[in-house]
Amino acid sequence: MLSNEEVMQNYKNLWFVEKAFRMSKTDLRIRPIYHRLRDRIDAHICIAFTAYCVYKELERVLYQEKSTLSLKKAAELTHNMYQITYTLPESKHTKIKLLKMDEKQQELYDIINRNF
Repeated sequence: MLSNEEVMQNYKNLWFVEKAFRMSKTDLRIRPIYHRLRDRIDAHICIAFTAYCVYKELERVLYQEKSTLSLKKAAELTHNMYQITYTLPESKHTKIKLLKMDEKQQELYDIINRNF
């Protein structure tokens, strides 16, 4: 049996859970689950939870770095960040090259590289 204080604390924590689900449905654009097979439902939930964890970690890192970027802006910046992977014909070495980024994209890239 929980004490009154424990019930109140758990109720306060419920707000964080509700906020997480509300955020996951809107910001992460998680659609309703139309799967019928247990494995597919589990996989869908696992992917959604992983996306939420990445989202919350990025939020923490942006705050820690005192960045002016919002989570929404950071997500938008990634929509047109590109890299190419190519293999040199003679040496067979594979290389990865980031294509030119603007200032804000570079800021986000640098923050992520420092923290992950």
